[in-house]
Amino acid sequence: MNALLHDVAHLGHVELLTPRPERSLWFFTEILGMTAAGQDGDSVHLRTYDDYEHHSLTLTAHHTSGIRATGLRASSQEALDRRVLAIKDAGLGLGWRDGEPGRGPTYAFHDPDGHELRLYWESEWYEAPEELRPALKNQPQAFPGHGVGVRRLDHVNFLAAEAAANGAFVRDVLGARVTEQIMLDSGRIAAQWLHFGNKSYDLVYTDDRSGSSGRLHHLAFATNSREDILRAADICLENDVFIETGPHKHAIQQTFFLYVYEPGGNRVELCNPLTRLILAPDWRTITWTEAERAKGQAWGLQTIASFHTHGTPPVTPA
Repeated sequence: MNALLHDVAHLGHVELLTPRPERSLWFFTEILGMTAAGQDGDSVHLRTYDDYEHHSLTLTAHHTSGIRATGLRASSQEALDRRVLAIKDAGLGLGWRDGEPGRGPTYAFHDPDGHELRLYWESEWYEAPEELRPALKNQPQAFPGHGVGVRRLDHVNFLAAEAAANGAFVRDVLGARVTEQIMLDSGRIAAQWLHFGNKSYDLVYTDDRSGSSGRLHHLAFATNSREDILRAADICLENDVFIETGPHKHAIQQTFFLYVYEPGGNRVELCNPLTRLILAPDWRTITWTEAERAKGQAWGLQTIASFHTHGTPPVTPA
């Protein structure tokens, strides 16, 4: 068991690539209920109503789908400096970059699998314009009142050639902790769920069965309640958004879920993990076996086959 360093505060934002930018923008604004906060060239910055920062999703037009970068906010300038030194020592640094809108100097690096991550401290707190000003002063923005009304970017699930090696990097270099994992009968760790604070997970690494590197399994947005996910399923059905699996409840992490594909092909999870927190300072990693995973999800729904084959960008079978 390793202790949390708390040098990384939380998952901050994701840059998502899409070959269908107009339809993807429609999905995130009209179906999920996110708000556009600005545009830079082929990129649109989007926010959930409970983002205290400028945005949590950048949607960028590209020739294919996938994830370009994942931003993490440090807990202080000193914490940022410590983690940058650790990343450099690990030989995975890419260097300093100017921050995105609302963010200061950002250090770019990659995990062992090649996913780009960005670490920053300086962040401008969002000030809602008059038309989006909330009635409650402790809420950054008024509830959107349309679409699903997602509350926050919750987690990112990366596909990786070796989940364990990447989990070890996030644990040992960034100071996270593994809350749950899957161990195959061979002893191989096939997936790990890691957290930086009291949330039960912020980043997930899952073995990529294609043998590829640097791909995305899904990104997830949290809703206010489980009922919002049931309503989201109806909204997606009415608008011809492809529902892959759910609504249902995961056994691992106990998250209530719905998985859909946004028009660009990226998998998006709508989830409700808001009631499950990790408060124990001496949390012991929960390990799931192959036999336990074969039982399916919490209430018996079998894991759909595409969950093990679909990732972005797509790969051509060998």
